[in-house]
Amino acid sequence: MNSFYASVEVAHNPSLKGKAVLVCGDPERRHGIILAASREAKAYGVKTAMTVGEARAVCPEAICVRPRMSLYMEVSWQIQQIARTISPLVEPYSVDELFIDVRGTEHIWGDAVEAARRFRQRVWDEVKVPCSVGIGQNKFLSKMACDVEAKKSPSGVALWTSDDIETKLHPLPLRKMFMVGSRMERHFRNMGLITIGDLAYYPVHYLIKRFGIRGDIYHDLAWGIDGSPIIQRTLEEPKSIGHSVTLPRDYHHSSDIELVLLELTDEVCRRTRRLNKAGRTVSVGVRAYDLTRGFYRQTTMPTPSNLSAQVYEKVQTLFRQHWDGRPVRSLTVDISELKEDGPLQQELFRDMDREDRASRVIDRIRESFGTSAILRGSSLTAAGLARDRAEKIGGHYM
Repeated sequence: MNSFYASVEVAHNPSLKGKAVLVCGDPERRHGIILAASREAKAYGVKTAMTVGEARAVCPEAICVRPRMSLYMEVSWQIQQIARTISPLVEPYSVDELFIDVRGTEHIWGDAVEAARRFRQRVWDEVKVPCSVGIGQNKFLSKMACDVEAKKSPSGVALWTSDDIETKLHPLPLRKMFMVGSRMERHFRNMGLITIGDLAYYPVHYLIKRFGIRGDIYHDLAWGIDGSPIIQRTLEEPKSIGHSVTLPRDYHHSSDIELVLLELTDEVCRRTRRLNKAGRTVSVGVRAYDLTRGFYRQTTMPTPSNLSAQVYEKVQTLFRQHWDGRPVRSLTVDISELKEDGPLQQELFRDMDREDRASRVIDRIRESFGTSAILRGSSLTAAGLARDRAEKIGGHYM
């Protein structure tokens, strides 16, 4: 979906049509970054992940709209249902992206291009959100076709075949390659690899020696080879559970940062329990005041857990090991490698059953009376954000 959050806001408030719209946090509190910008705002140079101040500096007439995640999730669900009328094989990739396998539906829709056109039209007719569709022989090529060509095409549809790999894919810089993040791009650049074509012609055994199985996967992707299947699931069946927050100001002191990490851990564990899950891998992300530098690290617990005290021990350890002392602007806590919740692994000097019972009592209180009905005392200090976050969904206002 194109500028999804901004497009949904325009669809639900036609007076915003044709104006520079920014979906972001509260500009008066410097609380957040740009989550989405309308086409008109992007024309001024506004980019996603800019701070609110930076965006308003380049586009003073921009209209700032607070995010409404409950609305975006509802519209996302509507779009998924439209996709399932095109084909039963639908994989939601994020709140505003999905994959559709239309093989075998030719007798209904004709070719893939016609199916894409019908899908785009139905999305516009029913939810008034513009979208772009990339078509390829696999998920990787379809994603690249969408990002590189379809979003710029007047038709909103782009088809890439194997004949386009060397002419359209290989000249692209590696930073535009799906599945290559900034850190991996730096690794490749240090090896002298600048374009996707450079990666494609690099000896695969050297890539495997450097990156393990990932090296082989990246080499295949550079040649448009992707064997990953469409996984029929919904966004309600997560592979991981996480929360992140952009701080209302730069946090300088470790005690303040660790308090917010504890609050995020509480939220993550509460949601994990609600889904009857427990996770083994704990991840912590920290971004500095400029929202570019920072780290994202993970560690694994001996057994799956959804108890805040256990998880926070790992969160705190990761933070203390990797924080370099720079002021912090954004924090993330994530649990993955999820399993069904089951009997707790007992510890000799710790009453795990008591911690579990206490956690679930607190969960029931919050479900009955609201998230802010019971808070840690430390959350009432100036550094705490739990009370403010209680008004939001996923860190954004409802």
